[in-house]
Amino acid sequence: MEYNDKQMAIINAAERLFAVNGFEGTSVRDIAHEATVNLAMISYYFGSKEKLMEAVFEQKTNKVRFRIENLLQNEALTHLEKVYVLIDDYVDKFIHQQQFHKIMMREQIIEKDTPVAALLHELKKTNMIFIKKLVQEGQKSGEFKKNIDVPLMMNTLVGTLCQMITTQRFYKECNHLETMSEIEFQKHMKKKLSTHLKNIFKAILTNEA
Repeated sequence: MEYNDKQMAIINAAERLFAVNGFEGTSVRDIAHEATVNLAMISYYFGSKEKLMEAVFEQKTNKVRFRIENLLQNEALTHLEKVYVLIDDYVDKFIHQQQFHKIMMREQIIEKDTPVAALLHELKKTNMIFIKKLVQEGQKSGEFKKNIDVPLMMNTLVGTLCQMITTQRFYKECNHLETMSEIEFQKHMKKKLSTHLKNIFKAILTNEA
């Protein structure tokens, strides 16, 4: 779905507030104030706070699903190369959508049956189906090992990225990067995470040392 400028302003404001205050801790009035619109406009465009959250998810996740589907059909890449592309996509997504992933982390920690939790559950299930298919195809070709725990493997990927996003300041201090600009640090972080995760996944998936 294509959104106009005013709708995107509301979606972006909601995302910022959900990341800081959580879904339950953010009111429609808060979102209207943040987006500098009146309450009636949010109701007109989205109907409810729950529908607005769905719009946030749609905006952030549809491109990812489309990317994974296309990746599975790409016969020019080996299965390991496809996994590497997937890793780079996840790294890029986490670094450039930090507010959205703070929402995901916050809502999973509270472990309540909320509309957000339901959206997260469906998102993870959908992604897992595609990633399992990629691993299974690699196993059939003999490129990947048997008996791979795909959910645990994905926890390694997502957990590493979540930890890095939430502890950036500590990472900077440990590596004496405090004077690095935010843009430079993001480039540095992307490169380090990509290399680190690819080495881990190569060890998990293949027979190579």
